[in-house]
Amino acid sequence: MIFLELFWTFFVIGIFSFGGGYAMLSLIQSKVVTEHAWITAEQFTDIVAISQATPGPVGINSATYIGYTITHNMGYSEWGCIGGSALASLAVVLPSFIIVLTICRLYQKVKKSNLFASLMKELRPFVIGMIAAAAGILVTPQNFFHWSSWLLLAGAFISCKFFKANPIWVILAGGLIGLLIY
Repeated sequence: MIFLELFWTFFVIGIFSFGGGYAMLSLIQSKVVTEHAWITAEQFTDIVAISQATPGPVGINSATYIGYTITHNMGYSEWGCIGGSALASLAVVLPSFIIVLTICRLYQKVKKSNLFASLMKELRPFVIGMIAAAAGILVTPQNFFHWSSWLLLAGAFISCKFFKANPIWVILAGGLIGLLIY
């Protein structure tokens, strides 16, 4: 039964997640931590941190790790946990796949439509809000009031905005500095 619930939960998350993985995090947290209580807030924060550190989209990585963790916490075997992981990953990308496939087929017909351009423009504030909500979830009293978190944020912003630094190098440098500080 958990596999069906897991699939449906991540399928719904995939349907309502515009703006990529970071925009998806607040909805994932709402569903798996608050609504279903499958994992704790601490586990969620750890999973997001691991998802950011591993290659690939953070939303899909989070779904993968959460699917594994949920089935592991429920006592399933290693293969059951791998199945939960794969199922959550598939479920979260399936709506996007279906939508993109449909849009590709219809795009030639609607690409010059004012309605389509207007819809894309109207979604921008929603995406920004979802990303801001994801950032808000990850802020804890420990990192919000710590001077080094603000210093790392300012350094990353200045490096990317004014010095046009490669974001990969900024992330790696921030990780190394964070490792040394914390």
